Amino acid sequence: MRVAISGTHGIGKTTLAEALSARLPGHVVVDEPYYLLEEQGYEFGFPPSSEDYRAMLACSVRILRSPSPSRAVFDRTPLDYLAYLAATGADPSEQVDASTLRLAFATLDLLVVAVITPESERVLPAAELPGLRSRTNDALLELMYDDPLDAWQDTPVLELSGPLDNRLAATLDILKPESAGPGPGTTEAGAGRPWPV
Repeated sequence: MRVAISGTHGIGKTTLAEALSARLPGHVVVDEPYYLLEEQGYEFGFPPSSEDYRAMLACSVRILRSPSPSRAVFDRTPLDYLAYLAATGADPSEQVDASTLRLAFATLDLLVVAVITPESERVLPAAELPGLRSRTNDALLELMYDDPLDAWQDTPVLELSGPLDNRLAATLDILKPESAGPGPGTTEAGAGRPWPV
């Protein structure tokens, strides 16, 4: 199974990715493109520039399109970088080829989107660049629902907007086999339609 987690910075994606990987037999966490590119010698600005976000977007697409690993939890997706680009004034639909993006998202069994909530702002540590964080969260939600590139319309999407301590259980519940309950694409919302938990 291949599951990916999207969300703005400081929202608990890595924590959820590690917890999911620990509960899904044989799964590994695939680090976010920022760290993978940094290991390759890429030097990011602070805050990252549009060029930096495009580099992470391209890396994220390559990672998802790679058939290996087949059992993985991805920390971030191309959706994140499209949201950051939108939050900094770029037009997301001009950043990547739609068919390439569609092929990347087609490799996923579930796209989990963690969003800012009143509880997350109260409980989670304060994040850097709060304005950018908030704008990216809003851009991500707009992109997720509008899907201007028709890239994730066939990918089951789970929006995590409920209690923080329920995120792992909510995600695992969606991933259950059909015989054990709703799975990807089997809820009333249908495949590719976000449903909040």
